[in-house]
Amino acid sequence: MIKVNDLKNGVVIEYDGKLMQIVEFMHVLQNKVAYVRVKMKNLRTGAVMETALKGSDSAFKRCFIDKKPMQYIFNSGDTYTFMDLETYEQIEVPASHIEWEKNFLVEGQNVEITSYESEILGVNLPDKITLTTTECDPAVKGDTKTNALKDAVVETGLKVKVPLFVENGQRIIISTIDGSYCGREQN
Repeated sequence: MIKVNDLKNGVVIEYDGKLMQIVEFMHVLQNKVAYVRVKMKNLRTGAVMETALKGSDSAFKRCFIDKKPMQYIFNSGDTYTFMDLETYEQIEVPASHIEWEKNFLVEGQNVEITSYESEILGVNLPDKITLTTTECDPAVKGDTKTNALKDAVVETGLKVKVPLFVENGQRIIISTIDGSYCGREQN
C-alpha cells in the first residue's frame, strides 16, 4: 500500500479498480487545506485524468509493472507476435492494445513488453526509430526557400512529412512520440 503523500511520477496504483500511472503530482496548500493534485494515465485504455486527493484519503494498492525484452516476429492481422529473448516463448498481443506502436514495428526489432499479473499492457518503444521510406513524392523544383515538406510513407505504412531532399528508399529517423521526421540515418 502507498499513501497519497508518497506518490511520485511513474508510480502505478490501483485507483477505482483501474490500473493508473502517476504522470504528474503537485502538493497544494490552499486556504489551510492540504491536498495532492494528481494527473494519472490509465494503462489499459491510455485515457488521462486529473483529480485531487486529500492526505487523509486511504492508501492505494501499489502495482508493479513487469517489463520484458522481446523481439517482434510477425503480425497476423489482428494480433502481433513477440518472442521472449531468453526462453524463446511466444506471446500474441491484440492489435487494439498497440494502435500507435504498430506504426513503428519492423520484423526482428527488439522492444520491451509491459505486463501486470500476466495481462499484456503494451509495447515500449525507444523515443526515436529508423525506418526506410517506401513511397516518396518527388521534390518540387524551385521550392527550396522555405522549409517545405512533402509526404512519404515508411515500411510500416506510416505517413510522415519529410523535407524535400528525402528520397525513396532512404532511411530516416522518426519520433515514436508524435510520428514526426527527426533526421536521416548517417552512413
